[in-house]
Amino acid sequence: MPTKDEIADTLESIGLLLELKGENAFKTRAYANAARAVETYAGNVEQMAREGRLMEIPGIGAAIAAKIGELVEKGTLEYYEKLEAEFPATLFELFELQGMGPKKIKTLYEQLAVTSLAELEAVCKDGRVAALAGFGEKTAAKILAAIAARGQYADTYRLGTVVPLAELLLEALRKHPEVSQAAVAGSYRRRRETVHDLDFIVATRDAAGVTELFARHEAVAEIIAQGPTKTTVRLKSGVQADLRVVTNEQYPFALAYFTGNKDHNVKIRSLALARGWTLNEYRMAPVEGKKAEPVPAIHTEGHLHAALGLAFMEPELRENRGEIEAAAAGDLPALINLENLRGTFHNHTTASDGRSSLEEMAAAAQDLGLQYLGIADHSKASFQAHGLDANRLLEQCAEIRRLNGTYTDDFRLFAGTECDVLKDGTLDFPDEVLGQLDYAVASIHSVFNLPEAAMTARIIRAISNPHITMLGHLTGRLLLTRESYAVDVPAVIEAAAATGTWIELNANPSRLDMDWRWWPLAKEKGVRCVINPDAHDTAGLQQLWFGVGAARKGWLTRHDVMNCLPLGKIETALAAKAGRRGQ
Repeated sequence: MPTKDEIADTLESIGLLLELKGENAFKTRAYANAARAVETYAGNVEQMAREGRLMEIPGIGAAIAAKIGELVEKGTLEYYEKLEAEFPATLFELFELQGMGPKKIKTLYEQLAVTSLAELEAVCKDGRVAALAGFGEKTAAKILAAIAARGQYADTYRLGTVVPLAELLLEALRKHPEVSQAAVAGSYRRRRETVHDLDFIVATRDAAGVTELFARHEAVAEIIAQGPTKTTVRLKSGVQADLRVVTNEQYPFALAYFTGNKDHNVKIRSLALARGWTLNEYRMAPVEGKKAEPVPAIHTEGHLHAALGLAFMEPELRENRGEIEAAAAGDLPALINLENLRGTFHNHTTASDGRSSLEEMAAAAQDLGLQYLGIADHSKASFQAHGLDANRLLEQCAEIRRLNGTYTDDFRLFAGTECDVLKDGTLDFPDEVLGQLDYAVASIHSVFNLPEAAMTARIIRAISNPHITMLGHLTGRLLLTRESYAVDVPAVIEAAAATGTWIELNANPSRLDMDWRWWPLAKEKGVRCVINPDAHDTAGLQQLWFGVGAARKGWLTRHDVMNCLPLGKIETALAAKAGRRGQ
């Protein structure tokens, strides 16, 4: 049976296909609106379909209700399958390119017979795209850049993309009765923002049985190689996964080695050699012919690090960025954990482009044990996201204050905005509106092509406004899709330190911005972090997990992250921020 999200995705795909066919705008919008209605409906869509009550959901008419009913009953929809069959399968590759929507794809398909990325690249290069009305040379160049970016990131996956299948496989391995220890190592365990493959390390006495379970798992699309100690498969997400089967005695060495990274491992091996020991992925032993102390008993990575005179290094830190030296000196930080978070601020509702209502977002936050939730819907300049004008924003503030009167003292909603930073660095709302909010997030959503100096000045001007609390997704990057715009990050960090502006670590796995590599500098300058999920529905609040992973990679503790403060203290911090900036 399809999930609510799968039903919504099918309806949205139908709308895109109808637009490609040239159907009237009313019909295509009907499917887009129905998809949004399904996404934002708080009840059980499948149950409503079985009871024949789908038309009670605003935005769903009789024809679409019938199609949803068929999809729920049969698991497939004949109308969608026939519609999809009218177009070459390769045509859908074009939707994966940044900036390519149905209208452009329709024009390319009808006028230049483009049905694949290869054909699109060819017509961009030979000038035919530039000659099309409404396109031009700049558009052709942007398309070629998007195609190149897609090729550059081939076989690279966002962490958020691979987590579900990785955890599904790991759970299956751990449930095997003959598995004593199991983990996903590599860049996944180090919580890198993107991964190339997955490395599963398993300690077991039944190598053959565990290998067979792994190779035949439902998450596996293809077996590439299968052997007694190593098996390689391709998962349904496209990512390659390796299984390495070891003994319990070998496990700590294998886990440490395959966690990496390479440069970290080189330094660790050199420390072992300095003690007269040789270290590899399976053991640590005295170097043959060299006098050395006996190797102590090692059953965990902690034992391994201790044998080398080091404090335990969390996997996220193992990037050869000073963690070994800090471990030797006893200076490693106590990294932030997910349970340290008490609330979060950058979240959207159906008032702009979110898919869950204000009440649903508040209830989900309480279910997660959060003490507070900030609502920051888009401002009016983000028209594509149904941004709020001043009147709608202040109406939402009034509703938030009304809801706060219904909660107990252990939960509160904060009224904010994700306020667009305009091209010149001014803000989308005037000060008299921003002054009525609990906080404001300043973000850039347009004009990404400014020179570095102009972009940097734009951001610094925005965060110099006394009503801005925090800076959202500093570089504007979308991982594997859109590169960061040109900006002098250290200069922005300096400005944030001078103005007391918090910098967001956007936990959306497509962003993870500001990048973890910059947080040690921000911490040194005294800039405070705020981990925000940029949630557009209740499920999006779960993205805080990714943000915490990136914060840990940035050496941050709970004392560095503002939303680790409990409710009473965060209220004081928000007030102090506004007061200090207003002087």
